[in-house]
Amino acid sequence: MNTASGTLDEALQRLHLSGPEFQGFLANHGPMAVEAMVRNGQARTVHRWLDSYESKLEDVPRARARITDANWREALGDPGRVTDWTTYFAELLGERPWREVLAAWWPRLLPGIAGAATHTVIRLGHAVRGILEGEGGGEEAARVAELAHALGYWAARHLALPVPVHPAGHATPAEALAALPRIARREVSVLQGYGQLPHTPGWLSATEALHVPEDPEAAREGLTALVRAATLNYADYGHGNAVMLVHAATAPNAVLRTLPALPRELWAGSFAAAWAATSAVTAIFAAGTPRRPAPDASASSVTPEEIFERAVAHGDEHVIKFADTALDVASSGDDETRTRAVSAALNAVQLIEEGA
Repeated sequence: MNTASGTLDEALQRLHLSGPEFQGFLANHGPMAVEAMVRNGQARTVHRWLDSYESKLEDVPRARARITDANWREALGDPGRVTDWTTYFAELLGERPWREVLAAWWPRLLPGIAGAATHTVIRLGHAVRGILEGEGGGEEAARVAELAHALGYWAARHLALPVPVHPAGHATPAEALAALPRIARREVSVLQGYGQLPHTPGWLSATEALHVPEDPEAAREGLTALVRAATLNYADYGHGNAVMLVHAATAPNAVLRTLPALPRELWAGSFAAAWAATSAVTAIFAAGTPRRPAPDASASSVTPEEIFERAVAHGDEHVIKFADTALDVASSGDDETRTRAVSAALNAVQLIEEGA
């Protein structure tokens, strides 16, 4: 086991002593952040960062009752059953290959992608990437355990949007994103924002205007384009709510990272669900008018390592997660896309520092 892999496994084992939320509803971002840190060459900083972060975390909630294959439906979406759910998935993963468990449960969980402001699917995406990148090393126990925690959290916080979304149009992700209206009452919680979506003129029609191809590879390309559009969108509209708008990009990227572990017939539906989540978060939290900050002078020359070092030095878990996604976008685009993605990541550092 190499040093970086060992660091991730140690960090996950530490984090599994804490619950998935604290202060009533705030998501424990530790597993997501440490996976991103190890993935981006910052393994040496993980435990120091975690020493500070885990001081705010809370104990694992008490178990209530056993979840089984026969009664799981009645527990779906009950946050008080999160430990029961984690135990259930740990048992499944002890009996069956992890890809088999994921393929069976992904279609059940996907309609509840809105739960916990999309933190559930984001945690799952980091868990899957951690397993995929560690396969063959012989040390997967902590990462498979993290998958159980991620699946359990999603099942406990399973929440559908208040109106079904069925994209069937011709718009590209960038076009559909640009056409989204904003909710009328701002400065609200995510649940209050979800409640406004059915009454926001044009939101459903704009959301359903997206083209979702049936071909799996085309769907993957569409999802990649969605992550790119949402990341670049942050640079202009992140000042609406700098922390929450991060999830408009990191949630679909979590889905994108999970696709390689899923049957291809699930890819198109995954793209559609990811778009619905991005659309909702954008309508609720993106600013109504753009504010284009002056481009960072270093955006065209700074290295990926330097970008992520700045994010880790900043310390906020949302900055770390967004930089991770922005670097994915930068690495797969042309020079203009790279510069804009880097600028978006640097913009997050500034906006979240300002407490926007």
